[in-house]
Amino acid sequence: MEQQPQAENPTVGTVGKLKIFFGYGDGVGKTYGMLQQALQAKRLGTDVVVGWMAENLQPQTRALLEGLETLKCEGFDIDAALHRHPQLLILDEFARCNPTGSRHTWRVQDVQELLAAGIDVYTTLNVQQIESLTDTVAAITGVAAGARVPDSAFDQADGVELVDIEPRELLDRLTLQRGVCPAWCNMENLTALRELALRRCADRVHLRRERAQIQTRADYHTDEHILVCVSSSPTNAKIIRTAARMAQAFRGQFTALYVQTAARSALTQADQERLRENMRLAKQLGAAVETVRGEDVPYQIAEFARLSGVSKIVIGRSTAMRKSIFGKPALTERLIAAAPNLDVHIIPDASATGAYRQKKDLPSTFAMGDLMKSGLALLGATGAGWIFYRLGIGEANIVAVYIFAVLVLSVIASSRLCGPLTSLASVFVFNFCFTQPRFTLHFDNPDYWVTFAIMFLVALFTGSLVTWLKENAQHSAHGAFRTKILFETSQLLQKQSDEEEVVQATAGQLSRLLRRDLVFYLAKGDQLGEPSIFPEGEAHDTHPLVSEKEQQTAAWVLRNNRHAGATTDTLAGAKCLYLAIRVDQSVYGVVGIAMEGIPLDSFENSVLLSILGECALALENIKNAREKEAAAILAKNEQLRANLLRSISHDLRTPLTSIAGNAGNLLANYAKMDDASRAQTFSDIYDDSMWLINLVENLLAVTRIEDGRVKLNQSMELMDEVVTEALRHINRHSREHVIRYASEEELLLAHIDAKLIVQVLINLVDNAIKYTPVGSTVTIYTRRNGPWAEVSVADDGPGIPKEQQEKVFDMFYCGTNRVADSRRSLGLGLALCKTIVTAHGGRIWVEDNRPHGAVFTLTLPAEEVELHE
Repeated sequence: MEQQPQAENPTVGTVGKLKIFFGYGDGVGKTYGMLQQALQAKRLGTDVVVGWMAENLQPQTRALLEGLETLKCEGFDIDAALHRHPQLLILDEFARCNPTGSRHTWRVQDVQELLAAGIDVYTTLNVQQIESLTDTVAAITGVAAGARVPDSAFDQADGVELVDIEPRELLDRLTLQRGVCPAWCNMENLTALRELALRRCADRVHLRRERAQIQTRADYHTDEHILVCVSSSPTNAKIIRTAARMAQAFRGQFTALYVQTAARSALTQADQERLRENMRLAKQLGAAVETVRGEDVPYQIAEFARLSGVSKIVIGRSTAMRKSIFGKPALTERLIAAAPNLDVHIIPDASATGAYRQKKDLPSTFAMGDLMKSGLALLGATGAGWIFYRLGIGEANIVAVYIFAVLVLSVIASSRLCGPLTSLASVFVFNFCFTQPRFTLHFDNPDYWVTFAIMFLVALFTGSLVTWLKENAQHSAHGAFRTKILFETSQLLQKQSDEEEVVQATAGQLSRLLRRDLVFYLAKGDQLGEPSIFPEGEAHDTHPLVSEKEQQTAAWVLRNNRHAGATTDTLAGAKCLYLAIRVDQSVYGVVGIAMEGIPLDSFENSVLLSILGECALALENIKNAREKEAAAILAKNEQLRANLLRSISHDLRTPLTSIAGNAGNLLANYAKMDDASRAQTFSDIYDDSMWLINLVENLLAVTRIEDGRVKLNQSMELMDEVVTEALRHINRHSREHVIRYASEEELLLAHIDAKLIVQVLINLVDNAIKYTPVGSTVTIYTRRNGPWAEVSVADDGPGIPKEQQEKVFDMFYCGTNRVADSRRSLGLGLALCKTIVTAHGGRIWVEDNRPHGAVFTLTLPAEEVELHE
């Protein structure tokens, strides 16, 4: 199958326009329609050139080419096209791989360069040639797609024209043109491909509509998305339920939005509890609960609706009414002005208690610090005003000093009442100190009423504005902090490698966010593991968090995959709110958060759920990695077992059959055989038996060393003696070869397990004897190389191909060579050699022996020779 080209955008930032003639299969008339439009463009005065066309065109399609200029070159020559530079270039088959040696590998890249040069392009494409649909089309037709184009090239084309005919008509056309259609070409498959092409065109239109909507800031929609506004009103529950029924009826999305203003902190306890209940109700009815911050509520709703694709907004009637003649316009009026294209549904929400008025808890007293700050601000302003008065500076400047003092106080004070009350107090202080008669609250000039009123209003307005800006800055800082925690959590969890590390990292982030005690339970199957407690701040008694009642609540959450505990309607008597750490229906643990009567706000709750989602994904990735590793080990072991059984089933049968046959021959014909025949038969039985013994020894040795059950008995050994001992055990076929031994060092000592190294040398020499013709020379060579003793076994046989030299030490690998006696090798000898040498801390490798042959070299830890005279 052809590989997909890089997903490049062929149209962005270019002058040329790309139009694709799109169909659900060959024969629908894409090329015919493209050439017809090209001829029409030519008649309108456009410079049209055909760059490349497929050869298997139908006669009526080929006839259209007679009226168009064609580039005279084999294949498509992009340089010739750029040199000719027509206004419109016809280029058949958008999904095509260019011949070797072309500038670009893919036709998509050719089109990109043509568009960048300002040339418009017409081309053709089938639905099966779009990258994301290739698997679907292959499932329908059973035929894998060839060259493909990235989805972005299709979606971002300037024009796509669907060339469509009925499947029955296409089937008749293909039968007439080709005689015999492919096996997959039937009405059912063609209908499925047609549906796929129509849906893909609709998806492209939808995508372009969404992009245009975002760019133009439009708020029209073609699908339904219901938005309900959440408040603390007692009748808001009715509005939420009505909106939920609308979303269900329209089969659309359902979102509940709460706009948090600076007045949220001043709500009464009853209003705050009602607001939480309304949010909980919306979530129970399937809404995605969202929170935004801002003082202009209609604007925040309209912006959220525009960005989220909301089509209908549901609010209560009480918000649609102006409170008084002189009051500001109702929420509905301002909302319609902000988003005139949105449907706003007003639901009757009258209650028996009359119209709802939101009450606010206003602080009744100042903190001592705020009182001192207010006094110092007024004292400082009065001192500065006295200096201005003594210098003869006008009263307007003294008024400005008091306004400035109110601004400063609004910034540094914690109470919202400081600004308004200090504004009022500044009027009386100014009247007392600077108006005639001085040091009284009387004034002679009646114009001072205007001065006092303007002074109070300016001070009040500027102070309130500063307070509002300060609170918004605090909200922004909190939001940025929580967003930073969420981002850091994602990065932090990606670095963890086991469950305990993931829990530690998640608990640390949640503690920073919530400032509450936490308890984590990891799931052990369908049971909870041991609890891990993470106290907030200094250590204190956390035993109540892991009481029997708390653990029962956590176990319920694990079993049911639902929230429970404090602030919920399930097991509400618990001290903690328990949430499942889950991905879909898979629960990997439970986290408990100490509530202490203070519920989470909506934004904290949304960030908390996001962090727990990241935690669950990290735990799932760890679980998947372990399962994948276990599956890989199981597959490897199964492959080794299969290779071993396959090899043994063949290689044991031959020598066992030979032994049984020779033994039976001796039993039946011993007396009739001469001495030479009997000796030859006994020799054959001995050779086959020794081969079996060597095979079994290699199997057992590899198994023991790989499992770590063999301990090296290393000692200082003379390499000459080790090589001599190995040569004594070489099989009898060594008489047919020349075996030589040479050493650069007279005394070469190594720290080794002599028995195992003897086995290595036996295997290497036997291997050279097996794979070289009779009469070949095998040379064993030892030398010292720094801290290592090197041993080489060289032969002058046919050698080992380069591509096999990296594989010869793999278990069960035998290459393409044949053993001299036609018996297959089991592929264990060299694997055993590598295992033993690696256990000694050395290494083994193979390279070519010049002019021909192979050289196996191994390194072993050398020992210094000490001579005492």
